[in-house]
Amino acid sequence: MAKRLFDLAIAAPALLLLSPLLALLALWIRLDSPGPVFFRQQRVGRHGVPFRIHKFRTMADRAPGLQLTVGADPRITRAGRFLRRTRLDELPQLIDVIRGTMSLVGPRPEVPRYVALYPPGLRERVLSVRPGITDPSSLAFIDEGERLARAADPEREYVEVILPAKLARAAEYAEHATLASDLGVIWATLRRLGGA
Repeated sequence: MAKRLFDLAIAAPALLLLSPLLALLALWIRLDSPGPVFFRQQRVGRHGVPFRIHKFRTMADRAPGLQLTVGADPRITRAGRFLRRTRLDELPQLIDVIRGTMSLVGPRPEVPRYVALYPPGLRERVLSVRPGITDPSSLAFIDEGERLARAADPEREYVEVILPAKLARAAEYAEHATLASDLGVIWATLRRLGGA
């Protein structure tokens, strides 16, 4: 309950204060390439309940390809490159936090395809908490796209190397998280993005 109140106390004012910026980014996305402003995708939430995540669209509308983004992916738009580099594409997830499907800090939500690969014990632990906008794994793998771009088989690299490492960190977070540690993750995230 305290974590939920913490999320609302930060997410609601942040959404209000950032609304002019969000409106400008939405306009830029619409002018930059045809398609919707938001990218919505089914992800797996707390206790395995599916939900639709909100992000600013950073790729050409209906572009085919992997569900992973690899390096300088040609599907990424001009506006999208900036939004991804600065992580501003994640800001609409404040809506998901207010709706209660996400938290400010928690394991990043995956698509069903990759959740199906979670080992049963880890699956239960990782999905015992709400997914978040940021978490320790996000910080550790902030260069994930570049790592995948260097791999001969990006999806295999993700499934066999990156995903297990992220799951181990996510499970540790789920077991030991406190409001103080969440504040630490938020601060570390802001510092990393400020230095980007």
